[in-house]
Amino acid sequence: MALPQPRCTVWWAAPIAPEEAPELVGLLDAHERARLDRLRRPADRARYLAAHALARLVLAGGAHTAAATLAFDRTCRCGEQHGKPLLPGGPGFSLSHAGLLVGVAVHRDGAVGLDVEQVRDVADLAAVAAHVHSPVERSRDGSADLHTFFRTWTRKEALVKATGDGLAAPMSAITLAAGGAVVEQWAGAGAPDGPLWLHDLAPAPGHVAAVAGPGDGPPEIVEARGDAVLRG
Repeated sequence: MALPQPRCTVWWAAPIAPEEAPELVGLLDAHERARLDRLRRPADRARYLAAHALARLVLAGGAHTAAATLAFDRTCRCGEQHGKPLLPGGPGFSLSHAGLLVGVAVHRDGAVGLDVEQVRDVADLAAVAAHVHSPVERSRDGSADLHTFFRTWTRKEALVKATGDGLAAPMSAITLAAGGAVVEQWAGAGAPDGPLWLHDLAPAPGHVAAVAGPGDGPPEIVEARGDAVLRG
């Protein structure tokens, strides 16, 4: 099938159990299969498979090559192969999954970070929010409700994934503008050198998401369904 080629595409799909799609398991490399085998919960296995197979299929479509032949570089800052995957010579991409969704963002012009979360009850929300909201945000906005908490989480997770730091970078170092998807301040040694754009997404009921990347403003962002891509 022909794949759209906007500047940034976010593909959404439902999880798929490995036993229902051995052809998708066959697309994974040894690293991915080992990770899949270590997962014990069926829901986690279904999300992992769908997200990684979808990433391979959409990236291969853009590169006009076979999905199973893509070779990712996962070099971490420590030198080991457990960092954020990169496709040498290819576009920036990011994976995320939660609840009933998996997502893959592909940004042909640079790095990108994607996060999706299912809005759900959180034990001791105030304590958890203290690790997500910056001191400025806590002072300015007061206590967060569940939806606000998860919206803030997805925004900041997308930002740290776009920089390649993941959860190694504290979310509380980032201050977002009041009421908007804009970085007001990023404190500490892990702060990026330049500006980052940030864009909210609403992929499904009960889920919130955000996508981010380096630059003064977001590119054209298109959301697409990836279920047909996974099913062939």
